[in-house]
Amino acid sequence: MTQDIQSPDRIPDADIPALADHPDAFWKRFTVTQDDLDGFHHVNNAVYLKWIDATVWEHTRHVGLDEQTCLELERGMAAVRHDIRYLSSAYLGDEVVVYNWVSSNDNKLRCSRVFQMLRLSDRKTILRAQSDYVSTNLTTGRPVRMPEIFKTLYDVKAPPYW
Repeated sequence: MTQDIQSPDRIPDADIPALADHPDAFWKRFTVTQDDLDGFHHVNNAVYLKWIDATVWEHTRHVGLDEQTCLELERGMAAVRHDIRYLSSAYLGDEVVVYNWVSSNDNKLRCSRVFQMLRLSDRKTILRAQSDYVSTNLTTGRPVRMPEIFKTLYDVKAPPYW
């Protein structure tokens, strides 16, 4: 996932998976910067979506579907809906982990991912989300049946929990 640089208060990478709602969740760690904050000094809502997107891309590469592979296949998964539930906030310097897993895949056109964001300082879940995707022809932008590799690599880890 990410390189583990130890500091006295930092939770080691090896301990991160056990904090997720789902034991096989893929995860990515973020540290809140000044640029992430809004006028109320907490993370701006758009940043949470940016972190979700960055985690999806890293997970996609992790399972073997990097951008070049998708371009060669002329296929990708396009987001069609995000349902985000903000439960708490993150602040400057907070470390946040975004967990994600595939919660459904009809092996035809659609799949969904579930997300959990955890503030590491108190191990509190600050956001839950679900995103729905449609297999898309990257040349035409139109929905198209997903290739076999998408069916295999986007395997369902757990159903949604809401």
